[in-house]
Amino acid sequence: MPQTPHSRASQARRHPAHAPRTLAVALMTTLATAHGASFAQPAAPGAPLNAPPSNPPTSAADATRLPSVTVTARRGEERARDIPFGVDVIDADTLEARGQQTLEDAVRSTPSVNVWSDGSTHSANILIRGTGSINPVSTDDGSVALSIDGVGMSMRNLSLGTLDIERVEILKGPQGTLFGSNSRAGAINVTTNRPTRHLEGHLRAEYGQDQQHLQEAVVSGPLTDALSGRVAIRNSGAEHWVDNAGTGDPLSKPRSLMFRGSLLWEDGPGSNALLTVEREVAKRNLGLTVLRPYGGRPAMDVTPGLFDDNEKTVERYALTLNHDLAASRITSVTAYTAFDIDLIGGYDALAMQAMYGMAMESMQRSVMDGNTVSQDLRWSSLPGAEVFWVAGANVSRARRTFDQVYLSNGFAADRRYDTDSHAVYGELTYPLGDALKLTGGLRHSWDRKSYDATYGDTVSDRRRLRDDYSTGRLALSYALTPATNVYGAWSRGYESGGVSDYPTQPADSMPYKPAVSNAIEIGFKTASADGRLMINGAVFHTRVKDDHLLGFDPSSFATATVNADTRSRGVELQGEWRFTNGFSLSGGVSYIDAEITNHVSGVSGGDVAKGNRSPDVPEWSATLGVAYTRGLPAFMGLPAPQLNARLDYQYVGTRAATPQNHFDLKKYQKVDMRVGVMAGATEVYVFGSNLLDEAYDLYGYAPTTTAFVGAPARGRSFGVGLRYDF
Repeated sequence: MPQTPHSRASQARRHPAHAPRTLAVALMTTLATAHGASFAQPAAPGAPLNAPPSNPPTSAADATRLPSVTVTARRGEERARDIPFGVDVIDADTLEARGQQTLEDAVRSTPSVNVWSDGSTHSANILIRGTGSINPVSTDDGSVALSIDGVGMSMRNLSLGTLDIERVEILKGPQGTLFGSNSRAGAINVTTNRPTRHLEGHLRAEYGQDQQHLQEAVVSGPLTDALSGRVAIRNSGAEHWVDNAGTGDPLSKPRSLMFRGSLLWEDGPGSNALLTVEREVAKRNLGLTVLRPYGGRPAMDVTPGLFDDNEKTVERYALTLNHDLAASRITSVTAYTAFDIDLIGGYDALAMQAMYGMAMESMQRSVMDGNTVSQDLRWSSLPGAEVFWVAGANVSRARRTFDQVYLSNGFAADRRYDTDSHAVYGELTYPLGDALKLTGGLRHSWDRKSYDATYGDTVSDRRRLRDDYSTGRLALSYALTPATNVYGAWSRGYESGGVSDYPTQPADSMPYKPAVSNAIEIGFKTASADGRLMINGAVFHTRVKDDHLLGFDPSSFATATVNADTRSRGVELQGEWRFTNGFSLSGGVSYIDAEITNHVSGVSGGDVAKGNRSPDVPEWSATLGVAYTRGLPAFMGLPAPQLNARLDYQYVGTRAATPQNHFDLKKYQKVDMRVGVMAGATEVYVFGSNLLDEAYDLYGYAPTTTAFVGAPARGRSFGVGLRYDF
């Protein structure tokens, strides 16, 4: 995506329903025949993180070059093109131009990445390349790791805002070597902006339909000769897009308040310390279980104000120390993270009537809290070194509780989950010649888990688990030209076992098995000589043993975790092309064939047949973004006004809603736009989301064989915004 001081938007382009195949052919043909397809090596990375670009544009030709993308996907600074596996990068300008206010919004817009969510702040489940937890059975049960500034967090925090983020890296394929357990499908690596040695910042405000609003402020700069600080805050909210069937009013008015403050101390170019404090409070959010079909405007029949006290708080405190030696770097990351949740959710009267013939609410109050203390210590090569290597050790202690009260009968369950984890890891990329490089990585982890619970205030339950396991990666890459790499990689991922979140009796709490993945990937990454074209592509094949499904015995109301094996294979292609006339084009397309490879009995919702499609995985998905910028004639006294326009198109194909393949979630096409005029440091813009007013689902579920529920997404909306940079 073009990295400019402000977001860029685009002109509209419409696509027919068969757009994925057409778009795939068009994208591959266009990018492959782009002008100037000879290749050259861009500059090496390694500049200080808070320094200005090392090669700022000095001519019109320079201004059309795509920037060299530096990532920390392997816990050290590298060019994305040098990494022997698939990496997607979403920068800050793209996040703002697309209006992606949460991490969930950002990753959902990436080809071959799918998100299951009920719309609440604690439900997101990610599948990458058709692989992921089929039914996440606990807060700890996830197949994609989330890391923010090197600090691991639960994937259930994917609802966190994109406040003052530098970039989001989506790492595809198992990432167990450097991210540990629960990364068997991939990882989301987030980097926030650091304090700067020069004064900078911005103010931003937006207002739109359904009382959508956002107010944001960021300021950064030096405090002393060695100390810099940065503060960012965002307040946002809107009326809910689903109504209360009884009153006709929105179900709630969700709100979010997010703050991040950081201090950076620098003792010369090679030693620094970064202290970060972050907190977000989200109120009045809810999980949707809307009876399908939704009708004209989706609604739930619940007590008015039922969700007004729902609240989730997430906190992160981290201290990162870096010290450069003659040819290496020592890094320490010490962190404390915490969450606190109080929410009411369940089935409304409409769903209960369809399921059981009883027009009454079935709601539960869930109170969850937890914290994790972690320490990561690593020793690595310096950015730009000929040999990349990293070695380290990680320890963490996690504690969480999950207390639940069923409002219909007063039954209560109090649960506590503790996890102590230790690991050692290392990865090396070593040149075997002028063009060939070998990568090897290995991690060994020791997990100790415990579960203690009380059901109905009288029945006690206790479990203890031990698990030692290894994960790793082996890859070969070859430089066909200085700017074209091809690679092949094998990787092993692991998702540790545990106890589900749903036991209500000791018979329910049998620990579930760990899930193991093995993946093969073959791909290429290339850039053109003039720096205006970039193309990445890969084919992949992943097998998973013992993925997790929620089991249920209707005769005893006992829950369990049952296992299923899966297979996923496919191909993906992505590209970006910056023209000389102010246009830039970016996009991607993926094809995935994912299925369950064994018969499974005792699953909630019915047995699962061998060969069923994996849920929430469309065969085809695609994105296309068009951005345009140009100078405008002076008007209204504005100094050198500039037009910034952007249009984004996303196609998601038909996908199975459940592992039993009860029904399909229909395909959809989502179109968003942003058009702004910038004069000096000020930009005024208008934006629109879901311009085609597509009715599509965030998820679908079959609580019985005759009644289906889901979560409809927000429809078409428009708004205006103002941004001022200083």
